[in-house]
Amino acid sequence: MNEINTQEIFDQVKAAFEKEADLVKAPLMSKYLRNQFAFYGIQSQARKAYYKEELKILKKAPLDWELVDLAWSDGHREFQYFACDYLRAKGIELSDLAKIKKLIVAKSWWDTIDSLIKPIGMLSTQIDLSNEMLAWSKDDNFWVRRAAIEHQLTLKDQTKPDLLSQIIINNLGSQEFFINKAIGWALRDYSKINPDWVSQFIETHPELSPLSKREASKYL
Repeated sequence: MNEINTQEIFDQVKAAFEKEADLVKAPLMSKYLRNQFAFYGIQSQARKAYYKEELKILKKAPLDWELVDLAWSDGHREFQYFACDYLRAKGIELSDLAKIKKLIVAKSWWDTIDSLIKPIGMLSTQIDLSNEMLAWSKDDNFWVRRAAIEHQLTLKDQTKPDLLSQIIINNLGSQEFFINKAIGWALRDYSKINPDWVSQFIETHPELSPLSKREASKYL
């Protein structure tokens, strides 16, 4: 197939975003994320429809990190969402993990972190990322730690409980809301598959924060 033109793809997506920008919704979407990011005001379903065809083309070519970086550097949050959707659709390799980490620590907030974990989780079902995720679980940046905690979300019976346990243990005692929330979500998600394991983990780790316990116990 013809070589992908990175700038052309970016410009096509940008043109669609600018054409469909909603000046009423944009400030509301920004407010939802504490006014940290500018928005075009395009909601998820419509946004994905605007670059559906571009993603079909991109999936057939090698992962284009130049395009990801262009999208991440853009001032509108929809472009970070585009990059996340692209990475999830294309998938990543072990060699991409360091670049994913750089995205995690740039323009960090829960919305992009919780999207970037998806290609990591997919990769973890193909190769063992235990060492990498254990290292991330002790990182100085709490968003990196959150990604480690959450990276097995929705993996169901492919979840590695021993890894989940150690990652959580590495973060017990944290006062960070986004860490304790992630611990609760990770345990809650795994409780759908193995409620006895989660119940025992809660019982044997009284140092879990009240928030983590509450989230983890939702389906028990």
